[in-house]
Amino acid sequence: MKVENKVTPNEAQIKGFFESGSEGPIHMLNLLKFKDKADYKDGRETDLSGAAAYALYGAEVSKLLVKLGGGGMFNAKVERLMLGEVEELWDTVAIAMYPSRQAMIEMMQSDAYQAIHHHREAGLAGQLNIETTHAVGLWLGATGFKMDEPD
Repeated sequence: MKVENKVTPNEAQIKGFFESGSEGPIHMLNLLKFKDKADYKDGRETDLSGAAAYALYGAEVSKLLVKLGGGGMFNAKVERLMLGEVEELWDTVAIAMYPSRQAMIEMMQSDAYQAIHHHREAGLAGQLNIETTHAVGLWLGATGFKMDEPD
């Protein structure tokens, strides 16, 4: 299995995203790799790390997600690889829920999203973004899933 981090999708991926898919919510699994230092295309000087620049994006995109009826489900630092092999680990794993693929498209095309997207590009060295559907579990809104408590 070849694994290659990217910051933007290729033409086939973009085309596929705009095709119809499963009805209902999608959960985007994000495997994120950050730059050591943020690098803004406009050349601005910054002392921000890539993770800090991405955090600026993440804080604002979280607000947009809630307005759409979605939300952040999970966000955690990658500690180590338990099973399998990859050349390099990601820094963070995150899952975001969108009420539909169309809602995600509308968010990404919005002026509000375009105003924050530069932080994402400045901070990310690359990522895998995996669309998932038909999630199981008890959904509690933007707070996430509730799992049964151990006895």
